[in-house]
Amino acid sequence: MKVLKILNLYCGIGGNRKDWDKFAKENNVKIEVTAVEYNESIADAYKQFFPGDKVIVGDAHQYLLENFQEFDFIWSSRPCQSHTRMRKTNSGIGERKSPHTFPDMKLYEEIIFLEHFFKGKWVVENVTPYYEPLIKPQKIGRHCFWSNFKIEPIEVKNTLNIRNGIKRDIGLDISEMKFTHRKDQIMSNCVEPKMGLHILNCSTKLNIEEEVKTCSTKHVIPPKSKDSGILPNFT
Repeated sequence: MKVLKILNLYCGIGGNRKDWDKFAKENNVKIEVTAVEYNESIADAYKQFFPGDKVIVGDAHQYLLENFQEFDFIWSSRPCQSHTRMRKTNSGIGERKSPHTFPDMKLYEEIIFLEHFFKGKWVVENVTPYYEPLIKPQKIGRHCFWSNFKIEPIEVKNTLNIRNGIKRDIGLDISEMKFTHRKDQIMSNCVEPKMGLHILNCSTKLNIEEEVKTCSTKHVIPPKSKDSGILPNFT
């Protein structure tokens, strides 16, 4: 049985990870997931939900740099707080005032690094920012995705239903768990499981570059790079 080694960076409690076992079953592959999370209490919750995964408590950014070659597929969901549109909304006065901060450029460090040095399939996820993205993403709903494969359009209902910090709809019940972070923030950071499964499915399909090489009898015209987010180069 084929083994697919997956690196899940900034994994949180594993919203994007939840349905990956469905992918493994449907495609008759074994997935080996290494998840990296800097907050120990959140990492402990991930371990309870996915006991078969290897969980690293540490700096996901540095772990990527030192270990990227060991994996077939990499997912990175770097913290979005410095990029979100709420950053501008909450920079006003009174109770909604929040401290100003620079956008975290490590997001783009990872995108550029993966594009040029990683040989497998990869995706970097973040929210739609308050500024024009420096590198054009593929957009689905409230998410921006940078990847080296085409992500087909999909409608995913945001099942965020926080009640006392609980998100029941995706099957990750944290009501009895204790964290050093706010539960509502932890839950709002979750990628919908349906989206996580959809993207993993898309990563296994022929990418556009492969279609051009293999479909010699068809007139396949690749998209211009400025219109396609991050996709393979055609040289």
